[in-house]
Amino acid sequence: MIQIKEITTKKEMKQFVKFPFSLYKNNKYWVPPIIKDELESFDKDKNPVFEYAKAYFYIALKENKIVGRVIAIINTYEIEKQHIKKMRFGWFDTIDDIEVSKALLGKVAEIGRENNLEYLEGPIGFNNLDKTGVLIKGFDHIGTMITWYNHPYYADHLEQLGFKKEKEYIESTFSFSNVDIKKYSKASSIIQKRYNLTPLNFTSTDKIMPYVDEMFDLFSKAYSKLSTYVPISKEQIAYFKKKYISFINPEYIKFVVDQNHKLVAFAIVMPSFSKALQKAKGKLFPFGVFHLLKARKNSKDVTFYLIGVAPEYQNKGVTAIIFEQFHYTFSAKGIQNCIRTPELEDNQAIHQIWKDFDPIIHKRRRTYKLDL
Repeated sequence: MIQIKEITTKKEMKQFVKFPFSLYKNNKYWVPPIIKDELESFDKDKNPVFEYAKAYFYIALKENKIVGRVIAIINTYEIEKQHIKKMRFGWFDTIDDIEVSKALLGKVAEIGRENNLEYLEGPIGFNNLDKTGVLIKGFDHIGTMITWYNHPYYADHLEQLGFKKEKEYIESTFSFSNVDIKKYSKASSIIQKRYNLTPLNFTSTDKIMPYVDEMFDLFSKAYSKLSTYVPISKEQIAYFKKKYISFINPEYIKFVVDQNHKLVAFAIVMPSFSKALQKAKGKLFPFGVFHLLKARKNSKDVTFYLIGVAPEYQNKGVTAIIFEQFHYTFSAKGIQNCIRTPELEDNQAIHQIWKDFDPIIHKRRRTYKLDL
């Protein structure tokens, strides 16, 4: 018999976070989170996302052993301001037993009906900065720190339970050698002169911080038309600064400003921490932090995390300025491969940015929907 239990104690929350460590034990493609960071992100007193989100944490038990987990999420902004009657679910993990998935998602559906919501969608997080989607292709490629990995049977479970494809995302990779610096240097020079634009490069995190709020304002303008967009509060921005910005190499953050020093474009790239996180095994100490710092300095693979261009500058070639600056940085560091985070399959604007680099789609993931 399967029992669904709501998490109520710190001990149970730690069990919730650690369940995937047993589910993916010895899987060479799964990338574990840092347990401490994961616990903090689920702490309602520390993560400002809970100012507009309600979350219910559940584990599935079979013979007193954890066999699955899920978070049921109600995004109150989405429901009250955008009038989207959606019940979210995320951090969905299960053994290969359809009855476990049925019990977990049945509980999520129950909460959705109690709150007069119209449908379930997932797996997704609280907002656009969270992980999203069930992996449906690319199980033999290592994951990243900002995506979920899952067994192939996840999608099968969802489809057997009546869930339908809602959104599809692609992930791609390309060799740094595919970037034609002559082409981008010429284009960058022309664009800078035409629109009076200037690239900004950084060597210290302190010099980046004054621009972060403006960067998120630009992020909102650039992504607000996407169907997945949920605004990010000032408190969440402050949380992001504290948790992530100091973790990213300052030279991997590029800005472009106009003649009034107003931000018109940005890009954030991270060194690949995947193998370092696997070595850390969920712990920073005693050796995890060493592996992460080593990757931060020496990784030859990078992940393009965020890129945004002000609407009035889109389709004007501004990304040529960014790519030229990254070329100088990547050449100095000996970068070999560039990895793209999940992008909506129908987001043609973002696909146009990468088309000249001959990207190879190596992963696909989906969110699934079930009407209530």
